[in-house]
Amino acid sequence: MFDLAGTLASYDAGRLTLCSIGSHSALEVAAGARAQGLRNLIVTERGRNRTYDTYYARRFDGPPRGCVDATLDVAQFADVLDDAVQERLRAENVVFVPNRSFEVYLHQRYSYAEIEERMRVPFFGNRRLLRAEERDEPENQYALMDRAGIRYPRQIASPDAIDTLVMVKAPHAKVSFERAFFLARDEKQYTEMAEHLLDSGTVTAEGLRGAVIEEFALGPTINLNFFWSPVLGELELMGTDTRRQTNRDGFIGLPYRQARELADEPVRMEEAGHVAATLTESMLEKAFDLGERFVKAAKEVDGVGVIGPFALQCVIVSGPPKDFVVYDVSLRIPGSPGTRYTPYTAYRWARDVSVGERIAMELVWARDQDRLADVLT
Repeated sequence: MFDLAGTLASYDAGRLTLCSIGSHSALEVAAGARAQGLRNLIVTERGRNRTYDTYYARRFDGPPRGCVDATLDVAQFADVLDDAVQERLRAENVVFVPNRSFEVYLHQRYSYAEIEERMRVPFFGNRRLLRAEERDEPENQYALMDRAGIRYPRQIASPDAIDTLVMVKAPHAKVSFERAFFLARDEKQYTEMAEHLLDSGTVTAEGLRGAVIEEFALGPTINLNFFWSPVLGELELMGTDTRRQTNRDGFIGLPYRQARELADEPVRMEEAGHVAATLTESMLEKAFDLGERFVKAAKEVDGVGVIGPFALQCVIVSGPPKDFVVYDVSLRIPGSPGTRYTPYTAYRWARDVSVGERIAMELVWARDQDRLADVLT
């Protein structure tokens, strides 16, 4: 069991170092730390380190530039749990900011229980909530949304029960941390597409048996990127964005005739990037209500709940009335640094504040008020 109080007692609070896995949103963490006068350290994987130790390394030979103070090179990201690496992180007074890459790469080798127990540095956020993103965990995101009374797509029990257009989400056979998606409007379409994906090696029979089948919510997607501040006791909307996804976005740009000719091509929804997208102001109160209810429900589970950034990934359906349907939940720093280019943090702080800087702000306030235990686990 990780000893937070003992670890903080051994730390030099004046030299706290924000740290993240070198992928997903690590530059956001590094730049946020720099903006608030904190040190940062990025754990890099051999062969994919130059972004951090070359292109964005801090340099002072001429005009100051870059944001990454230091890197720690490992053969594979999962090696971050090795004893020698953990001791190095503790010696650097590390506060760890988990991102999605941290979860998926470490979960290939370790269970969530092992990850929670073997990380001997404090997390900014609730380390016990990371597992809720996985749909096979008992207190998962669906359980949290049920507890919060948040609408999400209706689940379909089996292919023979499909009675509307559905999205099928199965584990990808070749890329373990991705999912394969396909649409079907009845059992016949499901079977045809499933056989096509099995033949191409995209999914496995075992993966299909455990696939999630859910009603397809028709409308634009929007990610509500929130921040719950234990120091202030307030919920903030850091920004809103939508995703760009490999061949899905390619299909959207095709003329109708060419799109029909590719009707049997599986839709791939791999992340390619994000685009800032604002909400109509009339939807803001509904958005905050979702966030408030989710924060309350998460706290009921373990008494701690959400700390810092989380996102409710939504479809806006037409109604009437127009409403949010939440199709996914992220319980850590979002992957889009572009949320700062929506106006919501400037409305609150009179300037654009990135998620990385907002994490650093909360950490500094907690440190200065002797409340680090309120934002770390």
